Amino acid sequence: MTARVGVVTFPGSLDDGDAARAVRIAGAEPVRLWHGDPELHGVDAVVLPGGFSYGDYLRCGAIARFAPVMETLVDAARGGLPVLGICNGFQILCEAHLLPGALTRNQHLHFRNRDQVLRVESAGTAWTNIFQPGQEILIPVKNGEGCYVADTATLDELEADGRVVARYVGGNPNGSQRDIAAITNAAGNVVGIMPHPEHAVEALTGPSLDGLGFFTSVLKHLVGTPA
Repeated sequence: MTARVGVVTFPGSLDDGDAARAVRIAGAEPVRLWHGDPELHGVDAVVLPGGFSYGDYLRCGAIARFAPVMETLVDAARGGLPVLGICNGFQILCEAHLLPGALTRNQHLHFRNRDQVLRVESAGTAWTNIFQPGQEILIPVKNGEGCYVADTATLDELEADGRVVARYVGGNPNGSQRDIAAITNAAGNVVGIMPHPEHAVEALTGPSLDGLGFFTSVLKHLVGTPA
């Protein structure tokens, strides 16, 4: 049976279509989910896409965190549902306290848009299991508020528990502490990543095909997950 991966659309989402296409290319069925509908419609995993949910008023992701769909999603994620938050989706996951820390204004105060090398630090998550630890991948980054920050105790805990999923290599585009580009929760089913793997799934439009691994990883995870 084909896995069904939900992609949430918030007012101001920009990359929901790209995320749905990445899901389809990976071999799953994309299911479009609406921010105002609390139902997850039986999906096996969920992607929170990039963009500017609710116009990024207040703080990025601060309003989206209270969307009806998030009320359901938070409980489902805590119950083991795989969730990937990309860029604005990462911000939403932090606002919803599914991931620690916060994403703040880039230290240089400029929007940064470029192809970025990442080093995969953890292949033990639902979204990175086809990669090898230490593997370098190339995917685009595009953000104005992508600087990951947390207190020292939280950063040390992430490091000690192997919950740093990816780091920036060859230059930190936003000033994130310890070059962190992606993190996971303790269970490994929730991952937040600031760069955009959904923009690196096709040779025609991406700098590589490296981003596809995030989406094929969750399919591999679901095959091995009892119903």
